Amino acid sequence: MGFNLSSNLGKEIFDSLRKSPFKSFLSDYGINPKKELSRGVVLALSLLFSKQLREASKGSRVGIVLPPGLAGFVANFAVLFSGRVPVNLNFTLGHSINCEILEDAHIEFVLTASGMVKKFPDFPWPEQKLMVDEFLHMQSAQKRIVCMTLLRAWIFPDWTASDYRIPRTGGDEVSALLYTSGSSGKPKGVPLSHRNLLANCNQLYGLELFKKQPKVLLNLPLFHSFGFTVGMLFSTLRGLPLATAPSPLDHKLNLRIIAEQKVQILLGTPTFLRGYLKKSKQGQLDSVRYVVAGAEKSPQLFRERWEKEVGCQYLEGYGLTETSPALSFNLPGRGKKCGSVGRLLSGVECCTLDPESGQETPLSEGGMLCFRGPNIFAGYWNDPQRSEKVLSENGWFKTGDLGKLDDEGFLWIEGRSSRFSKIGGEMVPHARVEDEIMDLLGLCPSEEPSLVVTSLPDEQKGERLVLLSSIELDLDHIKNGLSKRGIPNLWIPRKLLPVQEIPILPTGKINWAEIKTILFQL
Repeated sequence: MGFNLSSNLGKEIFDSLRKSPFKSFLSDYGINPKKELSRGVVLALSLLFSKQLREASKGSRVGIVLPPGLAGFVANFAVLFSGRVPVNLNFTLGHSINCEILEDAHIEFVLTASGMVKKFPDFPWPEQKLMVDEFLHMQSAQKRIVCMTLLRAWIFPDWTASDYRIPRTGGDEVSALLYTSGSSGKPKGVPLSHRNLLANCNQLYGLELFKKQPKVLLNLPLFHSFGFTVGMLFSTLRGLPLATAPSPLDHKLNLRIIAEQKVQILLGTPTFLRGYLKKSKQGQLDSVRYVVAGAEKSPQLFRERWEKEVGCQYLEGYGLTETSPALSFNLPGRGKKCGSVGRLLSGVECCTLDPESGQETPLSEGGMLCFRGPNIFAGYWNDPQRSEKVLSENGWFKTGDLGKLDDEGFLWIEGRSSRFSKIGGEMVPHARVEDEIMDLLGLCPSEEPSLVVTSLPDEQKGERLVLLSSIELDLDHIKNGLSKRGIPNLWIPRKLLPVQEIPILPTGKINWAEIKTILFQL
């Protein structure tokens, strides 16, 4: 398999679905509970909905407010078939931020479901809405039309694609607009081209992990690049059978799906995955062969616990929204190094820079990670100044992450540049200090983080570390314990700030913007 990177993502999805129309595709546990859907039925519904969408909306970008599942897939595919740009919106961000995003993306038309409108009344719903669940309900009573559309696409693909006006070329044109989680501030618009997304699917296709087409559980939100590209687009183009659930936080439902559907691969972030171990009953995870984790660093103890208790391999990868998202991945056997995020995907180049001077450093010594490849975006939406800061003239993308590449080609992430403090001239890694404190106190990573390390300005040494904790701690005990472990004095937090809870985003990431607000109130 290999996609022509000048092709159109919508056309590639059409071609992929029509080639095996009777093959099982979706086991939807959302709007259509436990309904089994073939690839051809999903294609037919998407084609029919694209025609309705063309009549209802004229804008070039269409907002989508839906969880993963039949409705979310049909909405995204229909938008692509109609030659528009899907913008999957984070309905959990709150009214004011979503107002800014709708205005920033110039979205006046949204695809959603009646249940979403009721569940999220605070979302700034535009007047123009199309209810996908109502369309699906109507089509369930018109099975003959769905069957005829399926057969026509299967037997006469060129005619059908032409009739539905599915674009054939895409290349560097924008295919999808995603917004970052906003963990360190206002969400950034990331336009991804057809070339970016098809290239990343090509890169993922080369991984042997998906060769036998295992059943995958998709519950990651479609507004998250992991769920959008890896969960929806790649799985569709690769022909993987999927079981879908509306939320990664409904562990009871997800565990039932895993057991009933014999799910073999779980996609997730450590924050979402912790609940499986906490709430699973004997036998519920027996079918799982691999965990594919990303979006945030997995603690070593958590990885080890997964592999020991579940008896499956925990495979960690690395990527960002700006890179479509996947950049590297661990594979079973010799393709895996615990603690690393795997080897770079094909076509991805890496260099490292000194965070202060900006000079290139040896990859083995590390520095700020920069990447170049066909899956790297061309710049932020409506933000040329920020784009210029992270993209060089020769195509390198500065991630803001610190890391290194070892002699065997494995990538090691050492943290965000923003999560290091320069104290007395020395770079101090916040994440490493957190790990030492957790180990000192005998704390295991829980479903919700209980402590984080951050910093405040200091007149004498530039910065000083601050420990935020939602559990009762003795700072003197921590100081003495770290000192006995040989931790440098500059690495030891000087202030303890009790908080009711560590703020986290709906994506599971820590909300650093809110933590900054808490610190500024001191």
